[in-house]
Amino acid sequence: MTATLFTNARLIDPEAGSDTLGSLLVRDGRIAAAGAEIVLPQDVDLVDCGGKCLAPGIVDIGVKVCEPGERHKESYRSAGLAAAAGGVTTMVTRPDTTPTIDNPETLEFVTRRANAAAPVNVLPMAALTKGREGREMTEIGFLMDAGAVAFTDCDHVVTNTKVFSRALSYARSCGALVIAHPQEPGLSAGSCATSGKFASLRGLPAVSPIAERMGLDRDIALLEMTGARYHADQITTARALPALERAKKNGLDITAGVSIHHLTLNELDVADYRTFFKVKPPLRSEDDRLAAIDALRSGLIDIICSMHTPQDEESKRLPFEEAASGAVALETLLPAAMRLYHGDHLDLPALFAALSLNPARRLGLDSGRLSAGAPADLVLFDPDVPFVLDRATLHSKSRNTPFDGQRMQGRVLATYVAGTPVYRRD
Repeated sequence: MTATLFTNARLIDPEAGSDTLGSLLVRDGRIAAAGAEIVLPQDVDLVDCGGKCLAPGIVDIGVKVCEPGERHKESYRSAGLAAAAGGVTTMVTRPDTTPTIDNPETLEFVTRRANAAAPVNVLPMAALTKGREGREMTEIGFLMDAGAVAFTDCDHVVTNTKVFSRALSYARSCGALVIAHPQEPGLSAGSCATSGKFASLRGLPAVSPIAERMGLDRDIALLEMTGARYHADQITTARALPALERAKKNGLDITAGVSIHHLTLNELDVADYRTFFKVKPPLRSEDDRLAAIDALRSGLIDIICSMHTPQDEESKRLPFEEAASGAVALETLLPAAMRLYHGDHLDLPALFAALSLNPARRLGLDSGRLSAGAPADLVLFDPDVPFVLDRATLHSKSRNTPFDGQRMQGRVLATYVAGTPVYRRD
């Protein structure tokens, strides 16, 4: 294969914590060298980055692709195109499909579909319990052999503590990663907002932030008992952070993520019952949002994810309480994350540690960095270019984004998977 040399690039290396001007050489789908001075090899394709940022491609944990069952909302093809346009080179997909991905046969089907249709890497997760019903654990070992990279019941909390503890114990014996949704389901049932003055004024059924802490406290206790590998899909409240900090200090194998919507929006954005802002868990107070950003900056929260959840127009054009939860975010993840950079909350290496390096490490991947030998999964972007988002231009089949019509700053120029361009902005 012909080598490719990216020159005049602002190299964002989250592993080294550096942001420097230099070049990057790609050969045979992997990074061969990176730095200020690289000897120009023969038979090389030159790509002049024009001083724009070149960073590891985003590894996005928790993407919902609606195959099988609801292909009209999102297919692997449309999700893959959206991911490529958003600088996401690896989608880690959720099992909350119809039917649930809870057996090797269904997992092998979606893996074939993904490999055939998506231009980016797709790593599937499988359900922790059959049907995500919380009654009987899945065949974790067989599903790992079939390619499952983690196990989760998504937003269905396993309420039976004995079943959950047995699943964690078995996952530990297999070395499997369990991803859970910290929430006390009794308190959160039927809620669509975070309790407080705003929810009361709007007359919306609300849940206290303490429900997230209660759910996390239970899971941490079970981790102490089982020693399993555990990732909290979203930590969105200040109340849950002390428990997370104690668990990490006590040496438990625990990491935590947060969605880009909870980092850049708050409960007031719901305004006049705008259902595109209805997500799960519900948007939090501004104090919670700032606490999550502080936790991300300190490393207490490890990962930023999109929590890409396509919903069709019919399920969103309903009264707020009845509307479906979720928002598409594959294509808006990086521009929205630039708000943290331009707001001086995080520098670019720290931001890409949360977007690329940390999720790759948690899943045992060798991507997410610019080191020699790493896969050449890359995103070239301009962090400063302004634009107004028009949801009609998104590649997803569903276009339920809360950022429609908003001013954004930062755009993907090109995306590469194994050194091959899968997206170029016209």
